[in-house]
Amino acid sequence: MAQNKVTLSAFAKRKRANEKIIMLTSYDAPTAAIAAAAGIDVLLVGDSVGMAQLGYANTIPVTMEDMLHHTKAVRRGAPDSFVVFDMPFMSYQASDEEALRNAGRALKETGADAVKLEGGAEVAPLINKLVRAGIPVMAHLGLLPQHVQAVGGYKITGRGDDAARLIQDALKIQDAGAFAVVLECMIDSVAAEITSKLDIPTIGIGSGTACDGQVQVVTDILGIGSFTPKHAKRFARIGELMQQAMKSYADEVRNGTFPGAENTFTK
Repeated sequence: MAQNKVTLSAFAKRKRANEKIIMLTSYDAPTAAIAAAAGIDVLLVGDSVGMAQLGYANTIPVTMEDMLHHTKAVRRGAPDSFVVFDMPFMSYQASDEEALRNAGRALKETGADAVKLEGGAEVAPLINKLVRAGIPVMAHLGLLPQHVQAVGGYKITGRGDDAARLIQDALKIQDAGAFAVVLECMIDSVAAEITSKLDIPTIGIGSGTACDGQVQVVTDILGIGSFTPKHAKRFARIGELMQQAMKSYADEVRNGTFPGAENTFTK
């Protein structure tokens, strides 16, 4: 079981107590179990699964079925953790009715505790409808990966006039009923101001130290893959260890030292 488990009601309490919230992406049962044992507070089944696991260039191709599949696995691996289901591209944008159906499926079919969706003031009415229907919502401001094609790439947010808009978006999202908000790749001073103005916690990724918590992509912190974004830190080089282990396995099979007697059934 995760240590000091975060429940929905505990998010605001953590902020008031100045206790950092630790969130990490997870996409499969074994990794979820390890994260829970390590004391990670919140497991985000992010649509980043598209790049981290499925080989896509961005999050756009990820489907509801992909997210349902991976979230079920995470829940099986970490039955006691707080799990957030990331609503994929076009699962909530077409209509509020479709958004309600898909968010309802997310909770009913996977056992997730909440959903996450991207956007500012324009999604505040939808957040309110979801919350009134009994669906907890984590919001997401700043760099919006699902908008990457519309804005022409991954860009830092909060510069110039953008700062005032983001602050107003954050307040409207809070008023709509979101219980927390992810701030992605936002100028740190703007993220700090948003954090100071909100009663709900902010969870940063590339948005400085003032946020009430942090989230990272699990493959980035483990060093799996060749690219590490600026907002991430490699806390291990698991990718290199995996390659070494696989090479050792292949070498031993080729030279006949594996399987050995200890790996063989003789009776």
